[in-house]
Amino acid sequence: MTSLGGRALRLTVYIGEDDTWHHKPLYSEIVHRAHAAGLAGASVFRGIEGFGASSRIHTSRLLSLSEDLPVAIVVVDTEERVRAFLPQLDELVTEGLVTLDACEVIRYVGRPPGPGGDTKGPKAKGPKAKGPKAKGRKPKGEKSE
Repeated sequence: MTSLGGRALRLTVYIGEDDTWHHKPLYSEIVHRAHAAGLAGASVFRGIEGFGASSRIHTSRLLSLSEDLPVAIVVVDTEERVRAFLPQLDELVTEGLVTLDACEVIRYVGRPPGPGGDTKGPKAKGPKAKGPKAKGRKPKGEKSE
């Protein structure tokens, strides 16, 4: 796992949810490339409303405008590693906004590797999910006897 603390750089890429790279979501390609580049982490956030350079408002409130909602991909790592990753974004992002902000990492801790080397750790034990049969109910369409 990459260690990270103190001064860092936050990279934020703002694109549309429908943007693609070779028939796959662009946000997914950016996350996978950031992972392959050894960056500390990347997260994708889906917006509920927004507009960009085209000045067209995209919103989840109206079905007719709910296409191509805004998406932000955020990466935080050392300035050196983030800047080394920027040429890949030049290739990938043809429409959108890319920003860099100085930030300070206060805490960056992952889960210890679990058995067999997986990083997910043990599965959480909690109450079982309540489905239609949990209280003797039958799923819709299934007739009672």
